[in-house]
Amino acid sequence: MTSHRSRRRRVVITTAVGLFVIVGGLAGMKFWQISTLVAVGKEREKAGPPPEAVGSAVAEARTWEVSLSAVGTVAGVESVAVANEVPGVVTQIRFVSGRVVQKGQVLVELESNVERAQLASSKARLALARLTAERSRKLIATGAIAKAQLDADETSLATAETDVDALQAQLDHKVVKAPFTGRAGIRAVNIGQYLSPGTTVTTLDSIGGVYVDFTLPQEQLGKVGAGTPVRVAVRGQRSYAGTITALDPTIDPATRSIRLRATMAEGGDVLRSGMFVTVTVVLPAKTNVVILPQTAIVHAPFGDSVFLIEDKPAGSPGMTQTPDGKPVKIARQQFVRLGPARGDFVVIREGVKPGQVVVSYGAFKLRNGAPIVVDNRVRPEPKLEPPPGNR
Repeated sequence: MTSHRSRRRRVVITTAVGLFVIVGGLAGMKFWQISTLVAVGKEREKAGPPPEAVGSAVAEARTWEVSLSAVGTVAGVESVAVANEVPGVVTQIRFVSGRVVQKGQVLVELESNVERAQLASSKARLALARLTAERSRKLIATGAIAKAQLDADETSLATAETDVDALQAQLDHKVVKAPFTGRAGIRAVNIGQYLSPGTTVTTLDSIGGVYVDFTLPQEQLGKVGAGTPVRVAVRGQRSYAGTITALDPTIDPATRSIRLRATMAEGGDVLRSGMFVTVTVVLPAKTNVVILPQTAIVHAPFGDSVFLIEDKPAGSPGMTQTPDGKPVKIARQQFVRLGPARGDFVVIREGVKPGQVVVSYGAFKLRNGAPIVVDNRVRPEPKLEPPPGNR
């Protein structure tokens, strides 16, 4: 009985020792794992987050022209709807839509057989009246006829001449001619078509010069005048130079704006009547500004900001240079007040000084104090007048 109890005691003790060894081993392994993770975490915390690759730009001090912006409409220096003056049926069309026609060139002829026959008859009567009047002048000198007869013959001659002139004018109205040299629009009539007086045959726009009409608020009236230069641009194309040549003498009471007209010195082959354009009025004043690429601006509901690139403080955690030897810097967020934009640049009214280096590309992925490394190898070059891209 005693030996049986001893064996049971030994089994229990052996089992307890085995369990203790297993539990101790598991606890030791878990402790080692946790210690390793804690050590790695401390090491990574000491190394800091990896730096972000960004592009950089330097804030520049520039002298910019002061300008006003508006929208306008292109109008031809001479632009008319060519129409017939008298009724008739179209017998000839002598122009091609879209082609240049010369001043006085015949565009359309109307049926005029009756008028031509009447003119031929009137010319015959005119010839007879001239012979009769000439004969009467010779006879009056000899006293063969009375003075009253000569007066009657002279009156008949004058009447015949007037009849011929009237019929010739009526015949001329049967021909529609170009009033000036220009480009014809789309043909609006066909051969055989009956035209009532005033029917539009085509439109005609002069070649070369064009006007641009636009408006400005009445507050700007004192800043502009005849001779003020302007730049006009169609979306997706280059701008063209012109000059303000006329100002409306009255203010529009509905919009409180003044209407202006600019004469374009260039762009006549591109700007067409009716085009919608943007107008930049260049004022004589100049202003000193600080500019940055627009890609450097981070827009947010609480304000606009940029990230200044600064040297990393001594003793701060994290690497000081990348494996390939580039220095690691930090990005400090700076709130700014923006001014007008021009091309790829925007004016910084407050927050950045000339010469300061900012993040120009990649700012969207940064936070205040984030480590960065500058890489400008693939940075696009911003321009004041960027060319339009392909679409």
